[in-house]
Amino acid sequence: MTYQDQAINISEKLSKFSDYWSPKVIAEMNDSQFKLAKISGDFVWHDHKDTDEVFIVIEGEMKIEFRDGEVKLSKGDMYVVPKGVEHKPYAEKECHVMLVEPKGIVNTGDHKGDLTAENDVWV
Repeated sequence: MTYQDQAINISEKLSKFSDYWSPKVIAEMNDSQFKLAKISGDFVWHDHKDTDEVFIVIEGEMKIEFRDGEVKLSKGDMYVVPKGVEHKPYAEKECHVMLVEPKGIVNTGDHKGDLTAENDVWV
């Protein structure tokens, strides 16, 4: 196996799934996972009490709403939501994002519901 064989092609990984709000793991580094997700429409209000959450927009546009404002992100933008801050991601049209967060983090935090995705699913 060569180093090139170990390269991860993000576009190829994104082509392997179509479901929204269901992050897929593509790599691990120490105790963190790199996850890809396709998002569209509204998510749920939630927080992650013990960890920050990183959003990197690969394609499209999204917003992250907070109780006292919002941030708009476009292709190439990155935002770190601090731990414990309640937020709600939203995308008017399909948007592709990379999330970086510790292993075991549930996408909806303590808020369990229809959009709670199975954890640790690799693509």
